[in-house]
Amino acid sequence: MPNLRELLRVPGGARIDLTSYDTAATPGGPRDKAAGLAATAALGPRLAALQERLYAASTGGDRRRLLLVLQGMDTSGKGGTVKHVIGLFNPSGCRIKAFKAPTREELNHPFLWRVMQALPQPGEIGIFDRSHYEDVLIARVRGLAPPKVLDRRYGQIDRFEQSLVEDGVTVVKVFLHISYDEQRRRLLERLDNPEKHWKFNPGDIEERALWPAYQEAYEIALARCSTEEAPWYLVPADRKWYRNWAISTLLLEHLEEMDPAYPPGDFDVAASRKRLLLDSIADPGGGVPEGWGRR
Repeated sequence: MPNLRELLRVPGGARIDLTSYDTAATPGGPRDKAAGLAATAALGPRLAALQERLYAASTGGDRRRLLLVLQGMDTSGKGGTVKHVIGLFNPSGCRIKAFKAPTREELNHPFLWRVMQALPQPGEIGIFDRSHYEDVLIARVRGLAPPKVLDRRYGQIDRFEQSLVEDGVTVVKVFLHISYDEQRRRLLERLDNPEKHWKFNPGDIEERALWPAYQEAYEIALARCSTEEAPWYLVPADRKWYRNWAISTLLLEHLEEMDPAYPPGDFDVAASRKRLLLDSIADPGGGVPEGWGRR
């Protein structure tokens, strides 16, 4: 299996040109959709086993956890990733947060405050559907913050993510790269299917008019905030099957590198086994307890 982290990693520092990345490409991926679906399903047991080990390790004092950050234009597949990829895990060990427009309370705090409230606990896998990056993406496109404030935020984000890494968080940031034409096709699918109307917002059409500005905002954020400790990964997202396989593989590579271990028991295993083999339930009455089995 190729090292997908190396293939999809966004180089930090220099500005990138998103138009140079093919949104329908399948770097390192299976040969076709059928093979991709089968490969993704085959990753499920390995991911689930690693998740269990991660959670078990936390009961022994291991503070490590993993945070998956999903960013991308509307219809790029953030929700689909949560459904198809995170569905491979035990949901009780996942902490999922979808970030919407900030509430009045959240606006009364620094922009990272609401993100801190949603971080995964030791042993958990956290998933952010949108994230703190909205404050340098939509805020830049819509002019919600002055340039000096935006420029300062990139540094704040880098320092924040560095602090997460130092506290045992493995940060996996994924930009879902979709094309303008593919987004139109997916929006039309929602309009043509009454069962998908709840997912459509007429404002999505207005946002498409700002496509160049959003692409520029992403280019700046990816370049400024793809660091050695918390790099960005660019996943071509026009092919849903590849998107799911790629993100599943990225998670597997990171979890395998973390290599969480089951904690040793802090009790006498042999003595406990002996007690279980010898125990019995005393029944001085020699029958069913009073009141049981009677009508």
